[in-house]
Amino acid sequence: MISRRTFLEALGASAFASFRALAQGPEDPWRAVPDILSRVKPPTFPPRDFDVTTFGGVGDNTKDCTAAFRDAIGACARAGGGRVVVPKGDFLSGAIELKSGVNLHVADGATIRFARDANRYPLVLTRWEGTELMNFSPFIYAFEQTNIAVTGSGTLDGNADCAHWWPWKGRTDCGWQRGDASQDADRQRLMEMAERGVPVPQRVFGAGHYLRPQFVQPYRCTNVLIEGVRLINSPMWQVHPVLCTNVTVKDLSIQAAGPNTDGCDPESCRDVLITNCSFDTGDDCIAIKAGRNADGRRVNVPSENIVIRNCRMKNGHGGVTIGSECSGGTRNVFAEDCELDSPALEFAVRIKTNAMRGGTIENVFARRLRVGQVAKAALTIDFYYEEGERGRFTPTVHNVALDQVTMRRAEYALYLRGFAGSPIRNVSVTNSDFGAVAKPNVTEHVVGLSLANVRINGRLAR
Repeated sequence: MISRRTFLEALGASAFASFRALAQGPEDPWRAVPDILSRVKPPTFPPRDFDVTTFGGVGDNTKDCTAAFRDAIGACARAGGGRVVVPKGDFLSGAIELKSGVNLHVADGATIRFARDANRYPLVLTRWEGTELMNFSPFIYAFEQTNIAVTGSGTLDGNADCAHWWPWKGRTDCGWQRGDASQDADRQRLMEMAERGVPVPQRVFGAGHYLRPQFVQPYRCTNVLIEGVRLINSPMWQVHPVLCTNVTVKDLSIQAAGPNTDGCDPESCRDVLITNCSFDTGDDCIAIKAGRNADGRRVNVPSENIVIRNCRMKNGHGGVTIGSECSGGTRNVFAEDCELDSPALEFAVRIKTNAMRGGTIENVFARRLRVGQVAKAALTIDFYYEEGERGRFTPTVHNVALDQVTMRRAEYALYLRGFAGSPIRNVSVTNSDFGAVAKPNVTEHVVGLSLANVRINGRLAR
């Protein structure tokens, strides 16, 4: 029996009209959301507390508390789980590694401030821009653990600025000067190693190299909760679950103006809820990822079943973004009831890919987005990001639908650029109003674009 999706793709433009009609009835894709959320269950923890000060931690922003965190987490895990409590004060630390059953609880008035010395972050298996390697530990890290959390109303301070971590990007507007070390050579070397199939344990970077660590990264973990805390001054990507299942990201305030400081980047994850978070970032606010190029195809795990609700996006490149690291594919993304507004926010919904990434992105749905001003477009799907057509792996994007989206100002309403040999398929925009749009829609190589009850600058669009 032919699948419904195959049938729609075969019919092309007329098919998506049927798809849109079905969306109003029993086949409404949003009916999948309750099923996804039934599987997203935050972990619970025994009512045991382990105060980090009992293990030698001192909140004076001077004493090195790395060992105190390690010992408190170890004791908590051995006892069968509970909370490691960080009380009021400023606790200076190197890398913190979570263990199964541990909730790192950062209390109101507490700050964990991470050391600027790169030697405080030992080598671990991690992913850097979608490629596996051995690199500096993320500041808070967990590997193959179950039932872990970071909670509380306190602050995680990555302590990065234009004199620490950020200059490794090589940006002259943030501390870097010609002749200074930067990530460029290491980044290129890592990408080349992945293309050659060099085994991951031999991709050793860390000390003496310049690939910045991520802020919070659970890796191959199950039942993850990150709730309530404030994240500031991250060196790079901020909340970055990789190859995880059942992830809740809730009630966060995320701020960083540095390069590549994406807010939340679930990568090759399944069953994810991101809700009631505020983003003010130096890159994409939320960026769903699935591995880069050859390494993404080697791991070959998609991101799927991701629900985004009630979030607020201020500065950043894209609000709800997929890519560009998307070689493993992405499917079943639902974003609703979010507010996006800033002249420094470029796109509301952004899909970016190219012929080096390849992969399939499908079933992306957004509704009731309230977009104030964005610089570029309400929706962009761009196959020409970075390498564009220079690659052998044709990207595929189909079944993208926006409903009840309002926007006050942007350069474009829609900016869609597929390839002639691989057009974007089945894009629907319904019941939406885009105001103060400066330029006509760009729709290059799009098959099955459907606009219904859509106004652009007050006029019905066709």
